[in-house]
Amino acid sequence: MNLEKQESLIQLSAEQKHAFEMCQSGENIFLTGGAGSGKSFVVREFMKDKNDKEMPILASTGAAAVLLGGRTFHSFFGLGIMEGGAQATFARVINDKKTMKRIRQVEGVIIDEISMIPGDALMVAEMISQAARESSLPWGGMRMIAVGDFGQLPPVTRFGQKRDWCFLNDVWRKTDFQICHLNLNQRIQDNEFLNVLSDIREGQITERVKDFLQDHTQAHDEDHPGTRLFPRRDQSEEYNQKKLAEINEDEVIIDSIYFGEQRYIEILTKSAPVPQQLKLKVGCRVLFLKNDSQKRWVNGTRGTLVHYQPDHLVVRKEGGREVTVEKFSFSLLDADGNMKASVIQFPVNLAYATTIHKSQGATLDELWCDLGSLWEPGHAYVALSRLRDASGLHIVRWHPRSIITDPAVTAFYKNSLPS
Repeated sequence: MNLEKQESLIQLSAEQKHAFEMCQSGENIFLTGGAGSGKSFVVREFMKDKNDKEMPILASTGAAAVLLGGRTFHSFFGLGIMEGGAQATFARVINDKKTMKRIRQVEGVIIDEISMIPGDALMVAEMISQAARESSLPWGGMRMIAVGDFGQLPPVTRFGQKRDWCFLNDVWRKTDFQICHLNLNQRIQDNEFLNVLSDIREGQITERVKDFLQDHTQAHDEDHPGTRLFPRRDQSEEYNQKKLAEINEDEVIIDSIYFGEQRYIEILTKSAPVPQQLKLKVGCRVLFLKNDSQKRWVNGTRGTLVHYQPDHLVVRKEGGREVTVEKFSFSLLDADGNMKASVIQFPVNLAYATTIHKSQGATLDELWCDLGSLWEPGHAYVALSRLRDASGLHIVRWHPRSIITDPAVTAFYKNSLPS
């Protein structure tokens, strides 16, 4: 093991080192744990000496794939939108020589945010893998590492249909995942806050949850700098533009620059984290959308724009340090890992508001949210767990109906994890 790898492992906590060793074991692994437990950090360390052609990271959505610099689960396995259902998809893909060759050539795959992969998609991917690799072993002998938390965002489900959690599908049992559960929260140190988050993750409206939420409920202060989280994109965009309009400075419009194949560019315009036109003013609040390789900021870092030049921004981070921000290329890969389209833009957006979905993976110091009418399991938990400290939480309103969990998820973790 080289010196750089040894130094990286020193940064891992004891349970993260155990998770890293499990990932190295050759077994099929389900790496899980609540928000802030360091799942992504373990995966990054594991991938440092891996070839991503042999062990690609597959994202659950196009937006996540662009941020990861990876590919989607559906594109890698050739699933598309699974038109016609599972059997029709299987019949189509097994005649696709390119997809079958791609699946034969990898050692294994890492599925990020597994909670958002539907069970029927996982089932068909496993059937295709067996056919491609001409083996009756689970996944045709391909190595599987699934990463995520079923207590967070669920798979997309049509209205009125039962949620198609992948752990309910028989392929989950067949895969024989060895479960590695990260218990320690690396983001939050406050035990009281952690206990409240644990109750909310399990959908329990305990007295401490009620007291906590009530203690943090207050009238909305429009002038407070904290980020607002909304359940819908149109709400966050409207709020961002409203706050930008209040700044008495010239507006700068920075067009995102796209290049590549037209059909992939069309996908990228919908899935990239940056808007087609970035609108800023000196003095506006900005939110970083991606971790910086030089560690000057992380996804979720906030600051104020103090200077604009066409080739760079100067942002004063909270805490006072000024950083120079250059444009960044966000890329969309095809199923084989080849870059098909890219967009060049500054890796920031307005920080006044974002959606709960887009906030997943970010860390915030100040947060305003409305928990009055959420409808999806994990929504409230994802929103509240973005914070480092409960002192930064401001709730406009809340209702017990917004604290939702799926009983199937509760049962899964109860039956799967050691007591």
